Amino acid sequence: MPPASPSTASPAALSAELPAAVAAPAPAHTAPDERRGMLQGFIGVAIFSLTLPFTRMAVADIDPLLLTLARALGAAVLAACWLRRTRAPRPPRSALPGLAVVAAGCVLGFPLLSSIAMRGLPASHGAVLVGVLPLCTALCAAVRGDERPSPAFWLLALLGAGLVAGFALLQGGGGLHAADLLMFGAVAAAAAGYAEGGRLARTMDGVDVIGWALLLAAPPLALLLVLAVLRDPALATHLAQAGWRAWLGFAYVTVFSMFVGFVFWYRGLALGGVARVGQVQLLQPFLTLAGAAALLGEPLTPANCGFALAVIAVVALGRRARVRR
Repeated sequence: MPPASPSTASPAALSAELPAAVAAPAPAHTAPDERRGMLQGFIGVAIFSLTLPFTRMAVADIDPLLLTLARALGAAVLAACWLRRTRAPRPPRSALPGLAVVAAGCVLGFPLLSSIAMRGLPASHGAVLVGVLPLCTALCAAVRGDERPSPAFWLLALLGAGLVAGFALLQGGGGLHAADLLMFGAVAAAAAGYAEGGRLARTMDGVDVIGWALLLAAPPLALLLVLAVLRDPALATHLAQAGWRAWLGFAYVTVFSMFVGFVFWYRGLALGGVARVGQVQLLQPFLTLAGAAALLGEPLTPANCGFALAVIAVVALGRRARVRR
């Protein structure tokens, strides 16, 4: 006998034929996973938020180029141990260009440019400029074609950029300083690295993305370090004579900013989703302001807090305005 048609079959028979994935409720572990993702994402953002204050501590005695190269190589050693311990598979050839972008943006570009800028800018000032990073990351994703933002998003992006530029002009007495331009370059570099890393994390383990990017960058950075020391032997002397605060800053940006923070951040994105966990990044400027006050004694001025709040509000609206991927 042929099976009953949908019009004649009983409701009980129809429900029995439905696939289990459709008939069953959503998995019970979804909500706990999201909560763990939010927690790990917050830990990652909290770690990243102290990068600028500790960088400012380090560059007081350590040359910015030496700091950038040494911290990346130190983090590469940690990444090699991690990848070996987890037996992570080698990335496919198709992922190498993307890993190169992550290395150029997150391993070299942002650390170097922000280190130089921190010699002339307070960390609290840099915190406001970095507040627009989530919008810049979304812009990079849009330029690559990974996302199609709405007109409202583009309007908010321009508003956010205007706020940051206005803050820099106000703090600079009506003009942009070289350190401001360096921080803008650092934000652009980090945004490109974040956007490309997010794309790679769709097919690779998110932690492996930063790990392989560090290993990819290690050989040329090691060569640059040797050449820099040979050209100016005083760099090594300055490193040996650095005070304990500079060494503490160097240790933090090497271990936490360059590697451990990414472990928590990418795990959080994987567990809770990019859209949801990404909202935690809105807290970063305020955490940086608090860290600059605690570690460096920088005052929490009404202008800094007000501009940070305005930038974060624009970023929050911009994230809501994003559309198709």
